[in-house]
Amino acid sequence: MHAEDVPLPRIAEEVGTPVYVYSRATLERHARVFNEALAPLGDPLIAFAVKSNPNLAVLNVLQKQGFGADVVSGGELRRALAAGIAPAKIVFSGVGKTRAELELGLDEEIGQFNIESREEGHELAEIAASRGIEAQACLRVNPDVDAKTHEKISTGKAENKFGVPLMRARETFDELAALEGMNLRGVAIHIGSQLADLEPLETAFAKVGQLVADLRAAGHTITHVDLGGGLGVPYRKGEILPSPAEYGAMVARATAGWDVKLTFEPGRVIAGNAGVLLTRVVRVKRGGNGPPFVIVDAAMNDLARPALYGAWHDFDAVEPSGERMTANIVGPICETGDTFATDRDCDALRSGDLAVFRTAGAYGATMASSYNSRGFVAEVLVDGDRFAVVADRIDAGAIMDAERVPDWL
Repeated sequence: MHAEDVPLPRIAEEVGTPVYVYSRATLERHARVFNEALAPLGDPLIAFAVKSNPNLAVLNVLQKQGFGADVVSGGELRRALAAGIAPAKIVFSGVGKTRAELELGLDEEIGQFNIESREEGHELAEIAASRGIEAQACLRVNPDVDAKTHEKISTGKAENKFGVPLMRARETFDELAALEGMNLRGVAIHIGSQLADLEPLETAFAKVGQLVADLRAAGHTITHVDLGGGLGVPYRKGEILPSPAEYGAMVARATAGWDVKLTFEPGRVIAGNAGVLLTRVVRVKRGGNGPPFVIVDAAMNDLARPALYGAWHDFDAVEPSGERMTANIVGPICETGDTFATDRDCDALRSGDLAVFRTAGAYGATMASSYNSRGFVAEVLVDGDRFAVVADRIDAGAIMDAERVPDWL
């Protein structure tokens, strides 16, 4: 198995395992396909969801494709700027922006704040007015639409914490638009992640379209609408999800006549299938009455999605023998939850073999932790027949060096 023209065993030998491996060519291809799918919409802003993969090299690749950045923290904002993304192409989302983060966004003159509450709007306007400037903003609305995705990544139902309830959107918009220091120029939504069906999105967009019409009828000038992201990717072989082209056609139909600049926040659909997590088998352990345990050196601290969401990642040998086995794929962490797959039909593996978890380019390394004092996983970017380490492995000793025992102990 290769990443572009680089054999994965070469990366394992030179960098060690576990390691995330990203393909520049795949990132660029996904960005082009998404750009092409939305090109009929005029000149939309495509702001990559930095939370899905904040690696500076990945962000640099995407900014060269014309992408902006959707950020949800001051740290992500700084990463976007460091990767060369223009401030005007940065959208600051997130339900809990602190005062310092609002100030940072104003300092950097970012393109847009997505306001999540009337309280946040008042604070942002007060800061901007004290500086004699206007904050460019959209009001995030919660349309109460079930995205039909995992409950932990659904963001558009009434019980979710994000946005202003649709029933209070008009009065909130009236209130915030009147504030000094605020240019409230539109609305924003985002109903969830890993959507496998376009129907919930189209339903949400219809509600937004009606809100835009109502706000204009009330005398507001609406020039921008942020439609969020959420388009899913296939995690299992043979799985078919809506394509960017199908998504683009639906958006064109749903937004016809809106006469606004649209913003999109794709993340997983760009980065997910551009990366794998390369791991080595530590040993194969006989089970009780069930399948054997294939113990790999990657763990839930390196790839949290299976433990957190019960998520599926295809698991394949780097050098398959052609033989198959049924196994439980587990990591070395002292948690039963450190299980990637149970009763999985997979390539036959033995101690020392290399394998990959596929579709790991989004919500992989960014969610890593140092649980069990394991340190942080390395990341590699491949470009044709060359590769570079784009995030060093941070071992447990380096993490421990940042800790202090007070003198009084």
